[in-house]
Formats: sequence, C-alpha cells, structure tokens
Amino acid sequence: MILLGVMLSKTKKKKAIETAKFHDTDTGSPEVQISILTKRIEELALHLKRNQKDHHSRRGLLGMVSERQSHMNFLQKKNVRRYNALLKKLNLKKKA
Repeated sequence: MILLGVMLSKTKKKKAIETAKFHDTDTGSPEVQISILTKRIEELALHLKRNQKDHHSRRGLLGMVSERQSHMNFLQKKNVRRYNALLKKLNLKKKA
C-alpha cells in the first residue's frame, strides 16, 4: 500500500535498512521489514498531526501499524532474542 506524498525517501529507507540488517544484501528479514514500517509510520504520524482531517491516510496508518504488529508477532514466536534486540534498537514498546 503506497500513500502519495508520504513515502520514504531512498536515503531514509536505506538508513532504516542499515539499522536492522544482518548481512549486506538483507532486505527481507522481519527486522528490516519492521524497521521500514516503523519509519513509514513515524512519517505518516507527522503528516496526520498537520492534516488532522485526512481520514484516508489515517486508515493507511492503521493498516501499517497492524502489518508491523503481525511481523513483530512472527519474530517474537520465531526468535525472542532477536525480537527483544529489535525493540531496543528501534526504541519500541512491547505489546501489552
């Protein structure tokens, strides 16, 4: 799902990948996916603070948050140490 005007620039996406990757060509691991989604969520949240009546983007934000949570649940079931390390790296809270 791509939202117009609220996409990550190449440099921001590259930086998000750099923080979470395991090896040089890693772009699909759960950590990288979560990192990219987190950056997109942060940018969209800033957009929604400026444009409070943009309900279409708000729906997109909820979808991204749900997708990130699905990736996080997968990673937590797969490898708890990697999950906890990622939470610290991205400064995220554990789900309640």
